[in-house]
Amino acid sequence: MNTDRPITLLVCALGGEGGGVLAEWLVDTAIAAGHSVQSTSIPGVAQRTGATTYYIEVFPRPDAELGGRKPVFSLSPVPGALDLLISSELLETARQIGNGMSNPGRTQVISSSNRTLTTAEKMQLGDGRARSEVLMGVLRAQSQAAWLLDMQALAQQAGTVISAVLMGAIAASGVLPFEAEAYRATIRAGGRGADASLRGFDAAHAALQALRAQRQAVGEAVSAALAQTASAPAPADPAWLQSFPEPARALVALGHARVLEYQDGRYAQLYLQRLQRVMAAERAGDPAAANGHATTAEAARHLALWMAFDDIVRVAELKCRASRHERVRTEVRAGPADLVRVQDHFKPGVPELAAMLPSGLADRLLRWERKRMAGGKPALALPVHLPSHTVVGLLALRALAACKRLRPMGSRYAQEQALIERWLAAVEHGARTHPALGREIAACGRLIKGYGATHDRGQHNLLHVIDHLAARATFETPAARADAIAAARQAALADDSGKALDRALAQHGAPPRPVREQPIHWVRQRPGGRAGEAGHEVR
Repeated sequence: MNTDRPITLLVCALGGEGGGVLAEWLVDTAIAAGHSVQSTSIPGVAQRTGATTYYIEVFPRPDAELGGRKPVFSLSPVPGALDLLISSELLETARQIGNGMSNPGRTQVISSSNRTLTTAEKMQLGDGRARSEVLMGVLRAQSQAAWLLDMQALAQQAGTVISAVLMGAIAASGVLPFEAEAYRATIRAGGRGADASLRGFDAAHAALQALRAQRQAVGEAVSAALAQTASAPAPADPAWLQSFPEPARALVALGHARVLEYQDGRYAQLYLQRLQRVMAAERAGDPAAANGHATTAEAARHLALWMAFDDIVRVAELKCRASRHERVRTEVRAGPADLVRVQDHFKPGVPELAAMLPSGLADRLLRWERKRMAGGKPALALPVHLPSHTVVGLLALRALAACKRLRPMGSRYAQEQALIERWLAAVEHGARTHPALGREIAACGRLIKGYGATHDRGQHNLLHVIDHLAARATFETPAARADAIAAARQAALADDSGKALDRALAQHGAPPRPVREQPIHWVRQRPGGRAGEAGHEVR
């Protein structure tokens, strides 16, 4: 490092993470060590659309060696002229790299691997999250060295805020010419909360040093492995997995594991049988595999998610897991001797109860509920507050979770399987007709998500696209039909109200979705009174 120019650091922190405290700590550490330093900051924007940035310049030589001269500092960072870019959130790091702040030949990048989703990501009906692996690839490609730590987890384990963890990572990077004890002394001088901050500092310092040692060891091991002429054969995939094409195997394996954990081995075998049908149809329509087995891969992803649909049994199973209770204790920062009380809230309605009954009984119960609601009564629901930290509460959850053996006899199971078969039949027909058509119909499985009204709306949209765009509407070529289905799927994911989907359907010659019956609640209001004081009626 050039000792005649300042060391430049850019710190990016979200609101409430103590970025200002961190900047003060760094300035105090430099001053205590006898170095000239300057810090400026630019506030971020509310509602998670940008982090607050703190720009710090430290002269690498102490003032005693400058003979009375004073260094000249800049008030703002210069793109490509940073020695260290450190951020508490992965997308914020990538944002700064996109602004040109990182120089692959000069800048070390330290980032937390955890995500705090932006407002734009949360607004999407589909999966609007930026892919973490892509962001990590940007960090590695655009930095001299990239170090990734789960700083949020380290802060929670230490019982402190993330600023102390960032401080420990900066100290371990070696960019600034200070010993670790100098940083610790600054933290101790802060008074209240210093012990927790020191725990966070030490955890991050040790984690980054371990990463550096690990990277060095990996590099040496790779060099030794490349020097060897013979290598051990890779472990073979299970026989059931080898029957699938290589591009789809990872997704098939994950889907199989998910369905097996959700129900049982027989259900997992049904998953494989369904995928084998899709694979056979794709090979018939694309013998040369020019499409890269994309239809089978898409079907493997969405079929597993659909087959593992959420119901009250699944909710109970997830809530009584030991990992869930450990996560709760971690989130509330409970110590080993602390008692944590957990109240789980359920409000099952008639549809949830009918889902576990055989079809005949379920239909009768649902007809009774519809008759009640048509008479002006609200939907029946049973609010339950279950203390799952108690023996009785946990046993109740486990008893409900054990009902998954009865799931195949329930009406919801039969309904979901019938709808899955309708979708798969369309996928198989499309795959035999044209590779792109099969892939787009398989990708429509993405419309199935969530539970309750969201799940029902996704099924309704999917079936309408299959019944009209995939079957009845007239197109010049199968590729044009595939493009229309892709446009309809994107419209359905972009608009919760369904208006964009209706426009896309009409644009391609398909009828809009039929208007679904919805109850209207009329609320009487007395003059000068509040709504609802005199009761209500429903029509």
